[in-house]
Amino acid sequence: MTLSTKPIPLIQDPDRLEARLKEIPPEPGVYSMRDASDQILYIGKSKKLRSRLRSYFNGHDTRPRIALMLRQVAEIEFIVTDTEAEALALEANLIRQHQPHFNVLLKDDKKYPYLCITWTEEYPRIFITRKRRMGKERDRYYGPYVDSKALRNTLHLVKRIFPLKQRPQPLFKDRTCLNYDIGRCPGVCQSMISPEDYRKTMQKVAMIFQGRTGELEEMLTAQMEKAAEALNFEHAARLRDQIAGLKTLGAEQKVALPDDTISRDAIALAADEDHACVQLFQIRAGRLVGRLGFVADAKSGEPGAILQRVLEEHFQTVDPVEIPAEILVQHELPDGEMLAEYLSQAKGRKVSIVAPQRQMKAELLDMVERNAGHELARTQRFADRTAQAVLDLAEILDLPELPRRIEGYDISHIQGSDAVASQVVFVDGLPAKQHYRHYKIKNPKVTSGHSDDFASMAEVLGRRFRKYAAAKARGETIDSESSVLKAHTSSFSDFPDVVMIDGGKGQLSAVVNVLREMNLLEDVKVVSLAKQREEIFLPGESLPLETDADQPGVQLLRRLRDEAHRFAVSFHRQKRTERMRRSSLDEIPGLGHHRQKQLLATFRSLDYIREASPTQLATVSGVGPRLAQQIYDYFHPNSRDSGEE
Repeated sequence: MTLSTKPIPLIQDPDRLEARLKEIPPEPGVYSMRDASDQILYIGKSKKLRSRLRSYFNGHDTRPRIALMLRQVAEIEFIVTDTEAEALALEANLIRQHQPHFNVLLKDDKKYPYLCITWTEEYPRIFITRKRRMGKERDRYYGPYVDSKALRNTLHLVKRIFPLKQRPQPLFKDRTCLNYDIGRCPGVCQSMISPEDYRKTMQKVAMIFQGRTGELEEMLTAQMEKAAEALNFEHAARLRDQIAGLKTLGAEQKVALPDDTISRDAIALAADEDHACVQLFQIRAGRLVGRLGFVADAKSGEPGAILQRVLEEHFQTVDPVEIPAEILVQHELPDGEMLAEYLSQAKGRKVSIVAPQRQMKAELLDMVERNAGHELARTQRFADRTAQAVLDLAEILDLPELPRRIEGYDISHIQGSDAVASQVVFVDGLPAKQHYRHYKIKNPKVTSGHSDDFASMAEVLGRRFRKYAAAKARGETIDSESSVLKAHTSSFSDFPDVVMIDGGKGQLSAVVNVLREMNLLEDVKVVSLAKQREEIFLPGESLPLETDADQPGVQLLRRLRDEAHRFAVSFHRQKRTERMRRSSLDEIPGLGHHRQKQLLATFRSLDYIREASPTQLATVSGVGPRLAQQIYDYFHPNSRDSGEE
């Protein structure tokens, strides 16, 4: 019997590598690189697969990121396509499906906001968010917009021009609010407008953020004239007001360019060793209708390759009608012809990608590049402040290396009720919200009227580090090394460099005791930050460290502490609200948890349930007339007596 072993990386087996490369045809297609665990590391495309893949292993590409990836590649797979444009489309779909680590280029740092329209809902919502592509596939995101203030002003004006839903939740259960009376809202909460008609209004709004304001004005003008001919003057007046509002909305500074009837995008970047700030100007009918911003990893490729990847990722999420006829680029794209062919097929007409060298189009790119330079300077200032804070914290705590992963913990409750804890994580001095975690305190001694923050904090840290304690007991090595390679290959990649406890010496002592019991006290660098004087305490020290509350390292811990407090309080409020909602409903016989959820989903709050009639209550799924009457009688104990008198 032979034991199966994982394949070694191709770079360590030159014969197998050469044999594999010879098997790959010189045709257009998509390739994927996998590691020894069959995880996809990278997905790419090429018009000549063999040449592109061979270029990775010939040693010409010296970027650390590529070298790190190649050390893990154990297998190469490919799919041949008929055309280069098909390869680009297939690559986009596969990246979206698998999201390989080494395909990450754009940094989703919530720096720029997006505008979202939720087409998956019966009555679509429109709102501003900083979470990229957080919703369902049919939901549409526009952006990211550099000028968040201008975006908010635009959305505010749009809601004045078109009758849209103004509130996230209805103000009243059984009637409309003032917004309906003054024509700002079509009465979505009471279904005063059909979903089909409301979606037609939202489609007009979407045209604004697609850069099709001029087309929308022409469409509304035609509708206004038709309504006037039909003597429907009230409708014609509403359309007239919408057209006037759109003209106000489109009163931006006009960009002086020839052929102002052509829609075009202009893209340029400014970069240092670490960051590449990319700006994309959307120009329609000679007007600047959108200024989008992206932050990329400057080490991921040459400027032309970065611009190409930004354009590819941007146009994967737009509707074909939004693709401009011309794209001006600062640098030649490595696969510009492939991208142009792909966009032309998607749009249904020719799309040109041009790198102008002179005259007015080159001047436009210079303007875009200057704006990208301003964003880069702002990014550098922020990065410098963050790096200074991390360095200062390392000096304060006498750490041998800069702390990369810092975790903060806090407890939240009201006199012991609904006790919860939070774990927040900063990576390289910045919040990493994908690693945040909530804890429900399970200690039976922590109940309403009896709190114990020391025991609660000890419980949370014990639950957080128990897998490390078990690993250490098995003799495994635990450290806080956090390279990209370790993040891919180690189950201990989330081991923190520093753990901060919100509180003073009491909370710190409780945590020290539990870490000592787990034999991890020497492995975990734990500190506490007291609120009153912003003092830092270390285990075993009776006096705080000599620090200034305003120095960068202390401010970093304060930001971590405040974020942990915010995250804990928000979770506590959520749990408390859920308990308060259920507390009264739990007392009604026959009303189980599932039916309680159905009632709250329908009526939104306990007050609305209390005001509802038996007939209204009986419309809820699972609540019949008999149970509806019991619910009504519970909230109106005198109603039955009054009815009998």
